[in-house]
Amino acid sequence: MRITRAVPRPRRPEPDEPPGSVLSYPLARTAAFTALYVVATLAGRLTVLDQMSLSLVWPAAGVAVMWFCAQRGVADLRVDVVAFSATTVVVNMLTNASAGQAVVFVVSNLAQVSVFVVLISRWRPLLWSLRPEGGLQGPRDLWRVLAAAYLAASTGAVVGTSGLWLATGHFSLITVAVWMARNFAGVLVVGMTGLCVARTVATRWAARRDPATPCGGAAVPAECALVILCSVGAYAVGFGTTHGLPVASTLIALTVWAAVRLPTTFVALHTLSVAVVAVVFTLNGDGPFAAVESTAVRALVVQLFVTVVAVIGFALALSRDERDTLVHQLAQEKDAAGRRAALKRAIIDSMADGLSVVDAEGRITLRNPAALRLLGGRISPDDTVVDSGHYGFFHLDGTPLTAAEMPHVRLASGEQIEPVDVLVRNPGVPDGRIINVRTTALPDDHGGHNAVVLFHDVTAERRHRDELAAFAGVVAHDLLNPLTAAEGWTDDADEALQDAPNSPMVDRARQGLVRVKRSTGRMRGLINDLLAYTTARDAAIAPTRVELADLVTDIAAARSDSAAAAGLPVPVFTIGALPVVTADAVLVRQLVDNIVGNAVKYTAPGTTAHVAISGDQRGDLVQVTVTDNGIGIPAGQHEIIFDNFHRAHRHTTHQGTGLGLAICKRIVERHGGTITATDNPDGGSRFTFTLPAAWSPADARDGLNHPVAHR
Repeated sequence: MRITRAVPRPRRPEPDEPPGSVLSYPLARTAAFTALYVVATLAGRLTVLDQMSLSLVWPAAGVAVMWFCAQRGVADLRVDVVAFSATTVVVNMLTNASAGQAVVFVVSNLAQVSVFVVLISRWRPLLWSLRPEGGLQGPRDLWRVLAAAYLAASTGAVVGTSGLWLATGHFSLITVAVWMARNFAGVLVVGMTGLCVARTVATRWAARRDPATPCGGAAVPAECALVILCSVGAYAVGFGTTHGLPVASTLIALTVWAAVRLPTTFVALHTLSVAVVAVVFTLNGDGPFAAVESTAVRALVVQLFVTVVAVIGFALALSRDERDTLVHQLAQEKDAAGRRAALKRAIIDSMADGLSVVDAEGRITLRNPAALRLLGGRISPDDTVVDSGHYGFFHLDGTPLTAAEMPHVRLASGEQIEPVDVLVRNPGVPDGRIINVRTTALPDDHGGHNAVVLFHDVTAERRHRDELAAFAGVVAHDLLNPLTAAEGWTDDADEALQDAPNSPMVDRARQGLVRVKRSTGRMRGLINDLLAYTTARDAAIAPTRVELADLVTDIAAARSDSAAAAGLPVPVFTIGALPVVTADAVLVRQLVDNIVGNAVKYTAPGTTAHVAISGDQRGDLVQVTVTDNGIGIPAGQHEIIFDNFHRAHRHTTHQGTGLGLAICKRIVERHGGTITATDNPDGGSRFTFTLPAAWSPADARDGLNHPVAHR
């Protein structure tokens, strides 16, 4: 059997620890704390009461909690426990304690430090960390330390006095009180002072390595020197020359002075110095507590005085630190909020579109430069919206806008506001400018609504649209008229050839006329589709309530009549429930007719088309599904069939321009919806598209805008 010895894993140093220092190595740390613990134990043993070997002060309690809290990250603490126990036994026995008493002290001290470390690790895990979030961050951390120190000292006192009772047969309540008071004061004063000093040293070291590292508040040397000078004088008088006079409470004023003005580390060192002075003088029979005859009671009183001084000092200093931290954070948040506000203002001011915010009383609370420019520089008197004539607002037909037609007034009355084109003509814009006005509601802090008005210059767009409409008229007149003439002459030529005797040349002429008719038909369809696509892309949307059920029924009836007139199989339509939508009625008719037309057209020869149309409302959208039993869509083309001029079935007898589904997609997108094509599991295709649901009067009263109004 192979036996291996476990090697303790080294502790990983804190981020703030100086690399290569004694703090970075667990064994070196153990040696340093052992030496410090020896000094503290010897100092405490100098105050032993002969009859029970009990020290009246015990600074070693503070060193012990510092030791084991600092070593909490070490994988194996056996070396530290052995060093701690051996030091306690050796020092106590060298100072006239019996072996039994020394063992009691070891058990008591280990129990005390264990309770403290366990409680602090649970309540404030980062207390002994040198990271920025570690240490005493405020009064709440102090109360945690006080609670942990009290419970730990109580545990040590119960274990220790019980052990001494068994070893010496002597027990008294004053012994328990003195034991608990001295250990509590030792943990509070020595332990907290060590923590503050260690954090200050680590912070200064980090600041030296990285000047950008914050190193906390700096003390004023002159004020520190003055506090030290006053403390030396006051305590020399209070403890060196007075005996039994109640002057101890007045000396606390010096601690208050230091706590409200100077760094916490200075307050901790000042408190430690006060504790040393008070204990030494009192145990020698000098000072305001010298009148107490019992040495144990006298020690208990001075420990209580030291505890009060420490609690007051730390509480005031930590409260000040917490306040300064909160004030600093508040200042940073204020600066950040100011920067964000400035950025938002810069973004608003840099917008090409005009923006104005009008409150419920008609006051303009926000306006960017673009709004002023688009309105021809017309400023509202006293930043209050006045009549429309002041700004030169007109309808596109030249009639002035009335006061009731102003967007913010309509919004305040609960009316549904849709984008509207307004003509602006005033001395600043003598030639006139067409702006598209969009108004939305913004809730205010009083339960009302502000009107957010967005101005967009559409003069060039409307001119382009007018030119496009004129071009469409030219196309309709200059292309369709010659095409109509060509179709008419072709029909005449075909009729003339009907009575001609059959011959190869006549047959050839007849075939040519058929090709011409087919070509002119395709050309007419292409022109009509191009015009329809342009209309779907650029025409203004006029949203209204559309009864889909009535519209679909009408389209189905028209398709059935057309098939019957042409001698083709009459399609079978199944129309399910169809909710009401808010959309442009003309464009929606074109959308549904195109999809239904494709379903009827792309059907296998000799097959009767079966088309099912249904819909359901999902939130603020209505989803419509059109299913057919046609020839379907080739694999991999379910998305690209919506592209311009794409034909999925180029090598079939089905004719088309490839614009029908592109028109459908554009219409749906302009209404804020989506359209998709999938395979019908039963054979054929399934088209699904969404349109805005019907707009309820309640929504309009809330000042909300329908999505289609923004397209």
